[in-house]
Amino acid sequence: MNPDDVPDRLPAYVYDLRGLDEHIASVRAALGATELYYAAKANPDPQILRTVAPHVDGIEVSSGGELTHVRETLPHTPLAFGGPGKTDDELALAARLGVDRVHVESPNELARLAAHGPRSVLLRANLPFRTPGAALAMSGPFGMDEEALDACARRIPGTPLTLRGVHAHLASGLDAPAMLDLADRIVGWALPFLADHGVDDPEINIGGGMAVDYTSPGTRFDWAAYGKGLPAGMRLRVEPGRALTAYHGWYVTDVLDVKTTRGETYAVLRGGTHHLRTPVTKGHDQPFEVLSSKDAPSGRATLVGQLCTPKDVFASDVPVPPLAPGDVVAFAMAGAYAWNISHHDFLMHPKPAFHYLR
Repeated sequence: MNPDDVPDRLPAYVYDLRGLDEHIASVRAALGATELYYAAKANPDPQILRTVAPHVDGIEVSSGGELTHVRETLPHTPLAFGGPGKTDDELALAARLGVDRVHVESPNELARLAAHGPRSVLLRANLPFRTPGAALAMSGPFGMDEEALDACARRIPGTPLTLRGVHAHLASGLDAPAMLDLADRIVGWALPFLADHGVDDPEINIGGGMAVDYTSPGTRFDWAAYGKGLPAGMRLRVEPGRALTAYHGWYVTDVLDVKTTRGETYAVLRGGTHHLRTPVTKGHDQPFEVLSSKDAPSGRATLVGQLCTPKDVFASDVPVPPLAPGDVVAFAMAGAYAWNISHHDFLMHPKPAFHYLR
């Protein structure tokens, strides 16, 4: 991050919209005919959504709140509504707002959705495919096993619903070869299943989960190899979130205090993980730069926030230049699952400012 871009009031989120636009344009080009949806849960900031929208085929939302927010921000963009535990009010809202696709999570949800009139659906599949190396396996309560999927598919012809295909987001944190292997296995299962149930033009949503490595910010998912290797001959869809926006946001703050306790040095920063929960959630050191110093690291410190909990840690025992109150620290890779997943009101500290680089 350029020191000239540091806002006057800290802490602040700074989003690089120009960089995001260029990145997502390159992803769009690499995917070719594969449809691209953006998972709004990664970062639903309106300016992020508006930057993403021209490059995607639609937006995936996972709650009534996200649905309302995204529809207000992007009135004409196709939407897919996923996620477990949809309420009757949310299903009614999806009908009123003309959601293009609903990802059905259970037989019970299918029956309740049918009460709201015609709708195109994808059945979410919880398939028994191993995913070695995944950061997160989306098993358990997500989607349905083969028995429930078959029961739903057989029930649909007697309802106002239309079966369009399947949704199978099975894992997160995989590199391109692993994602391609998983895509082949999903498609290999889905095509015969959908053919058996009379779906002539199947849609297969293989989800997101492209790896983002916080320990190596320069390492990126190989979109070119992924796009070339995806199965062809069907309507295939992906819905990444983190891998699109993570690299284009910073959380910028300043040092309030530096102290050494029992041999360990702590730099206490304005704000904390109630603004940027990512490192404590994923258990990593958030990558950062000290913008106010050109000195090389010559010591070590743990970077913490202002919260009354020992878990309020951005990075533990990391190399740092000499730090003093007033130094400015910019945490990189804060463009996804950062502000929007954080516990904003804990201790009632001021909220950060938001700035956009265009």
